[in-house]
Amino acid sequence: MEKYFNIFIDGYKNYAGYLWKEITNPHLQNYVYWLILVSLFFLILEVIIPWRKKQLALRKDFWLDAFYMFFNFFIFSLIVYKASSDVIVNLFNDGIKYITGGFDLQGQNPLRTFPLWAILLIGFIGRDFIQWWIHRLLHKSETLWEFHKVHHSVEEMGFAAHLRFHWMENIVYRVLEYIPLALLGIGLYDFFVIHLFTLTWGHYNHSNISISGYITGGILGGFIGIILANNFLDIRFLSEVTTMNQAIVILSSIAIGSLLLGKIIKYLFNSPEMHIWHHSYELPEDRHTGVNFGLTLSIWDYLFKTAYIPHNGKDIRLGFPGVEEFPESFTGQAKHGFGKTTKN
Repeated sequence: MEKYFNIFIDGYKNYAGYLWKEITNPHLQNYVYWLILVSLFFLILEVIIPWRKKQLALRKDFWLDAFYMFFNFFIFSLIVYKASSDVIVNLFNDGIKYITGGFDLQGQNPLRTFPLWAILLIGFIGRDFIQWWIHRLLHKSETLWEFHKVHHSVEEMGFAAHLRFHWMENIVYRVLEYIPLALLGIGLYDFFVIHLFTLTWGHYNHSNISISGYITGGILGGFIGIILANNFLDIRFLSEVTTMNQAIVILSSIAIGSLLLGKIIKYLFNSPEMHIWHHSYELPEDRHTGVNFGLTLSIWDYLFKTAYIPHNGKDIRLGFPGVEEFPESFTGQAKHGFGKTTKN
């Protein structure tokens, strides 16, 4: 017991030190400043090319959502998640050792021999698939839906709404996703690039912009091109790394991504046009528990027939029946879900 208590205390100390170092020492793999930069990028896009042109850039509840971004991404982790998760990881691994007679899940998982790009690809797809099911559960369970209502209380959509969610969702997602990912060996790899990619795409899904699939495909192609051109993720693509060769690879990747993915990318990845319907105030009677549950990938919704885009939904009403009486303050929303619940 003392072992896990020390792990818990060390988790606080280590994460607090890490967070302070992130804030005071900007660098390329810095979560704090990437969150700020990605958010500013989408804020500028919402000002320049807004989908709903009558909606203000600093829309209703913008500053509340901005606080949620930092609370859920950093403060909650410092207060609760990091230290607690360290204990859970060690308890789970020790339990596997006890049951199997000594098998070390963390030390002997075969994925440790995989190249970094393969680990990240498996981790991204596996995590997104598990989170899709968890998201469905948040809508299906009346108890969990009360917590999830915080996210659906958004009445004007914008990028910052991405991270407006109840602190209990952090716990639900992390607890339910950890065991299957750990069994695959994925939960052991906490890589910057997955966080950055899903953060960016989540901001995009919630943003007040609408762009062509050819542009989105080109951007994704450019992202892959940057990885290839710089030999990131242990991919030795260029035998000779020069500025000219890097530029050719990146530009070619943009063109290929646009041409190959332009028509199909919105069937593979989530988008503002699709995700807006997930936040619709009015849902079809036969889908009253929700539609379009994808976080980053939309392919799961098409595979499991939960996709729903009846028409251009840029001006549909958002929220849920009863949102008019829902708490508007952070403290009110943080307390919501405890005690008597109401039906969807």
